[in-house]
Amino acid sequence: MTLVRTRFAPSPTGPLHLGHAYSALLNAKLAGLPGDTFLLRIDDIDQSRARPEWEAQIYDDLAWLGLSWPTPVRRQSDHADDYRAAIARLSEAGLTFPCRCSRRDIREAASAPHDDSAHGPGGPVYPGTCRGRSIAEAGPDDAIRLDMGKAVAAMPSWPSILETGVEHGTHALTADNLIRYSGDIVLAPPGMAASYYLSVVVDDEAQGITHVVRGLDLAGSTDIYVCLSVLLGYRMRQFHHHRLITDDRGTRLAKRDDARSIARYRADGFRPRDIRALIGPI
Repeated sequence: MTLVRTRFAPSPTGPLHLGHAYSALLNAKLAGLPGDTFLLRIDDIDQSRARPEWEAQIYDDLAWLGLSWPTPVRRQSDHADDYRAAIARLSEAGLTFPCRCSRRDIREAASAPHDDSAHGPGGPVYPGTCRGRSIAEAGPDDAIRLDMGKAVAAMPSWPSILETGVEHGTHALTADNLIRYSGDIVLAPPGMAASYYLSVVVDDEAQGITHVVRGLDLAGSTDIYVCLSVLLGYRMRQFHHHRLITDDRGTRLAKRDDARSIARYRADGFRPRDIRALIGPI
């Protein structure tokens, strides 16, 4: 029997809310048999937004909910070399290029007359402006992107993605979806060791995660996750994209919604079982 290893990986950029509580408790439940492991990871790759007080609050809130995890906790800010090594492997294979385009440049290109650019999980798909540049030209103000056309040509296999939870079954990874709807994704923004797309894949491999359990809002980036895993020679994982906890208007909770933060409920006298009642069955 395969042992299960799950992880809850919040960013220390604000208070945890009810949606985080649901995801953390679900990850812990799915790793609930003897020999299974539930891990906590701190996704603090963006040091411009991460704050130590929010990281401390994460530990306090999760412990208050009754969760425990092995220590030391993996923090992305301690593993920049791992991400750079992964990007170097992709660059050595000729799959990356430097990009000087701003978000505004990409938005304007996508809104140009007669432009039929698709929108992917991160917004407008990159139009390929800098695709002809060599990685040797990369400067400190450049992002590093994956040349998705070359990447799909280099894919040694085209696996089916095993999905459980809200969306059951499998779906196949295809060149058309990756090129048209994901495009030349950013592997490392300017001034950062890696993007979320890359760092989460490297982290999960390093920690031996077997089941990637996260919100349905991230389901659209699963093709990218699998693509990078295949290119880097990593093992395949099972995915479970769970339902989202929403407010009274049906809007997904965000960290700015302090009224529904776990810390606020704690201060108001709620108990862990009250939180479980609010978020519903796990």
